[in-house]
Amino acid sequence: MSRIASCFERHANENKKVLVIYIVGGDPNKAVTVELMHRMVASGAGMIELGVPFTDPEADGPVIQYAAQRALAANTTLRDVLAMVEKFRERDRETPVVLMGYLNPVEKMGYERFASAAEKAGVDGTITVNAPPEENDLLDRCLIARGIDPVYLLAPTTSDARARLVFSRSRGFTYYVSLKGTTGASTLNVAEVQARLGGLRAFASLPIAVGFGIKSGAQAAEVARFADGVVIGAAVVEIMEKYRSTPGVIPARVGEFIGEIRAAMDANGS
Repeated sequence: MSRIASCFERHANENKKVLVIYIVGGDPNKAVTVELMHRMVASGAGMIELGVPFTDPEADGPVIQYAAQRALAANTTLRDVLAMVEKFRERDRETPVVLMGYLNPVEKMGYERFASAAEKAGVDGTITVNAPPEENDLLDRCLIARGIDPVYLLAPTTSDARARLVFSRSRGFTYYVSLKGTTGASTLNVAEVQARLGGLRAFASLPIAVGFGIKSGAQAAEVARFADGVVIGAAVVEIMEKYRSTPGVIPARVGEFIGEIRAAMDANGS
């Protein structure tokens, strides 16, 4: 069983939902990331989404775009992000790490070379935003052969027919984008998300994590009532932006926020 599947199973057995935290590798500098990852886990994150900085993002709002710019200004590359995962694995062999980003850096490295390097580093999954399942068979085969789970996105506009395709091609879990917009958008209609997930459950073959627009413990607890996982990214990255000039305090400040989110979810029985 993969680390991702084990994570969801373990949380389910404890009547909890997985808290997934997203950061951009190398933001605001490369020295911060690994320590921050460990603090995130200690504070209640069950899974880490580690963003690979890219110059031309398509799904990210301004907060995460700026984070990617800071990481790129620190000369962070895909190889650097893989090295961060490998360093993290020296102390943590349990927490799943999913790389989230865009196909372009992977294509430059080469699918086989990337999959091999990701396996060596200890990567558990990938979310490649601009690589739909209809066009990603070659990379998927390279990843799956090395025990790495390709994770695909569902959206409010995804038809049932395409949702079935997404479930069939995903491994580990599927990621439901909770709103029509980019990361960090301000409006989240929890009732609409719950209704859509209720329909998807009829043929869902994997756990479903919900992200985009979740910014508070109260929202996370609401979503956790019906989702298998809650993804928070922009709200964490906003804290990192606030303290970018004093990066040494970032792990503590982010840890405090994650602790509040986890406490709200636990208090709600999720």
